[in-house]
Amino acid sequence: MLKNYLKIAFRNLWKHKVFSFLNVMGLTVGMSACFLIFMYVSFELSYDAFHTKGDRIYRLVTDIKTPSETINTSVTSWAFAPAIKADFPEVEAVTRVSSGSFLVRKGDIKFQEDKTLFADSTLFKVFDFKMIAGDPKTALKDQLSIVLPQKTAKKYFGDADPIGQTLLLSGDGLPAKVTGVIEDIPENSQIKGEMIVSMVSMTQRFNKGLDDQWGNFGAITYLLLKPGTSATALEKKLPAFLQNRAGKTMKESQMYYKLFLEPMRDVYLHSTRDSEERGSMNNVYIFSAVAVFILLIACINFINLTTARSVERAKEVGVRKVVGARKSLLATQFIAESVLLCLIAFVFSVVLSAVVAPLFNDLAGKTVTTGIFGNVAFLPVMFLAAVLIGVLAGSYPAVVLSSFEPVVVLKGRFTTSVKGILLRKGLVTLQFAISIALIIATIIVYTQMNFMRNRDLGFNKEQMVIVNTEGDPNKESFRQSLMNLAGVKSTSASSSVPGSGNPGAYSEIENKSGDLQIANLDLYFVDFDYIPNFGLKMVAGRPFSREFGTDTTQAMVMNEAAVKLFGYSSPEQAIGRRFRQWGREGKIVGVIKDFHFRSLQETIKPLTMRIEPNGTQLVAVKVEGSKVRGVLAAMEDKWKSVIPNRPFSYYFLDEFFDRQYRAEERFEKLFFNFAVLAIFISCLGLLGLASYSTMQRTKEIGVRKVMGASVGSIVGLLSRDFLKLVVLAFVIASPIAYYGMNKWLQSFAYRTDIYLWIFAVAAGLSFAIAFLTVSFQSIKAALMNPVKSLRSE
Repeated sequence: MLKNYLKIAFRNLWKHKVFSFLNVMGLTVGMSACFLIFMYVSFELSYDAFHTKGDRIYRLVTDIKTPSETINTSVTSWAFAPAIKADFPEVEAVTRVSSGSFLVRKGDIKFQEDKTLFADSTLFKVFDFKMIAGDPKTALKDQLSIVLPQKTAKKYFGDADPIGQTLLLSGDGLPAKVTGVIEDIPENSQIKGEMIVSMVSMTQRFNKGLDDQWGNFGAITYLLLKPGTSATALEKKLPAFLQNRAGKTMKESQMYYKLFLEPMRDVYLHSTRDSEERGSMNNVYIFSAVAVFILLIACINFINLTTARSVERAKEVGVRKVVGARKSLLATQFIAESVLLCLIAFVFSVVLSAVVAPLFNDLAGKTVTTGIFGNVAFLPVMFLAAVLIGVLAGSYPAVVLSSFEPVVVLKGRFTTSVKGILLRKGLVTLQFAISIALIIATIIVYTQMNFMRNRDLGFNKEQMVIVNTEGDPNKESFRQSLMNLAGVKSTSASSSVPGSGNPGAYSEIENKSGDLQIANLDLYFVDFDYIPNFGLKMVAGRPFSREFGTDTTQAMVMNEAAVKLFGYSSPEQAIGRRFRQWGREGKIVGVIKDFHFRSLQETIKPLTMRIEPNGTQLVAVKVEGSKVRGVLAAMEDKWKSVIPNRPFSYYFLDEFFDRQYRAEERFEKLFFNFAVLAIFISCLGLLGLASYSTMQRTKEIGVRKVMGASVGSIVGLLSRDFLKLVVLAFVIASPIAYYGMNKWLQSFAYRTDIYLWIFAVAAGLSFAIAFLTVSFQSIKAALMNPVKSLRSE
């Protein structure tokens, strides 16, 4: 029996090649898109899930309340970790990590390792980074001991054993001993580094006494709780711990801390605090919904295309019923054909997913999958999904086809029920409602990204080359050497440039009442040329000037946001006010217009600037656009002559600043591509319904042509009903898309509006797409010879 089912199924599929191809193609594309999205969602949800003790690992985070604001930060004071381990027996282990950067040399090999991590010796007790060589208990115990991932070890030592060998760190050439090699850190880990240096190197050598500094924040701290320990109960004990350990510090500084525990596995997708890498649970939900929609559209498309062939197979069913075929056997036959199509589509989708996996990784910006065969666990799920889709999608056509009355269909007077017509129209309306919603959403995403790219940021980032000198003693000599290069317009030195991040500084600024108000303010160390070099605008007072000798030690410039923080109604009122900040005292000499030194997802924060030559390591060089290549080559020559011990590296500020929006840009690209796939599959479904309708009205078309109807009038007649469905789909989709995208835009501090023209464009696109799809079949029917359609009754 099974052999007979398969034989008939293959015969029918081969007989109707075009319909079979459209069915298989629609399902293949839909299943492939669904599987790729499923892998993306699974990857996002898997962050830090490889740690076997992950359910007991918590990140310790801090709220810092000052008289001016409350700062929600992901870091802790350096002293918190050792004190918590000593005071709470329910804590099994504590470890801290902090980012750093080192010039690393081995013979003639030298690299600037910007992705360096400092970590406590307990790192491998808390986390499951697999040690290949070395002892995980002692690898990070001593000063200047380092652990390398395999890739980094290969870079410096090739195939030789790196354990016990020495690398020279920083410009001073500090000898660091390799004490361990670990497997390359997985992509889905928040803790990443090209090199791990022992934390005691930081706390006992580079910055002695750091472990005792309760007011110095900069460490990311993780706690491993003992089995059975309640994180909620421990969190309730932390206020008393802070009061006991840091009460005096908090009172003196008027900065009060509050500690919270974030589950390690929730940090990537759910934490709202700053992180090196952060995902979006909203994006996970959105892509999950898109995957479901695409699969739903593919199933609807399958039903419509299969039902569209029902007229052609009506007589076949009638003949088979006359010769004794039971309804159940016919239904089984059609379901078997449906499942067979789905299994063929499954095989093609596996191949297609494997082929496009590298492209998908590029779109996602990370190695989500090494290929469908690299995720073997997905294959059984994919197979079962294909069978289920086949059964569900084939059930309705099977019931319809097996219910034909043989007497009626053999006479050639078969018509479908009103319910069947309404169902198919309803399915196509649902398809296009989803597609139109995706079109609207795609336009809004593009509009927001375009808004962010083109918004006036308040500073000049074009043709600006940034060179990180890493604080080299010859940095000022290098900057001076660039001034006479052809194509260099201006230069400046600073601790930060927009988009690079900057430290928060404990500050006391005179407020409107004349009191010194405490606040934690962002701080840029700059030189005299920074403000004009970046095109920053003064709104009150003056910029830093070499004409004023006290500017190097007693002058501050702040932005408009800082002026508002201290209660001044105008920038002019802040000029001449006192400040204390990090051991310096003086007066505010100028106020600059607010500029976006962080992402547009954040409001502009209060910012201060001071002249501090020893704190500037970034050299910003403004170059002429037509001479960029020559200037870069000349800059490298100057670098090699002035700072020969360090590798020369640079970046363009506009590209660097725009990296903040990489996640949104990837979201835009992924969303656009999947929206196009959904629309494509919807068109196949509409083509199926148009084909079905045309077959039903073949004789009507023939009669109209005989009576003199033109091709245009017939095309209009056949298209009118389908365009009504698109109108209905647009009415359904518009409010849903508006609501969803308005929620998405709320995550941006600066965002575009949802304009009426967006819906007009979406409506025009959907009508154009629908008309082109339907007119293909309508024109074909209108050009048909009426003799062929009228010769049989």
